[in-house]
Amino acid sequence: MIRRFVLMAVAVPAAVAGARKLSDVVEARRGPSRGTRLLRQGADAVQRRFGRQPKRRRFGRGR
Repeated sequence: MIRRFVLMAVAVPAAVAGARKLSDVVEARRGPSRGTRLLRQGADAVQRRFGRQPKRRRFGRGR
């Protein structure tokens, strides 16, 4: 039970932040692509699943 709580409280948000950061870094180097868009959409989907609003992009295609 404690492992599940730690996983949900720490590991999932860290994975979401890592995917978003990876997407930003790759996009800055190589430009937008299908892979970076999928990473960002995956991070948004996980955030929605756990009750948080997805992070909004300032100038990009976001909700």
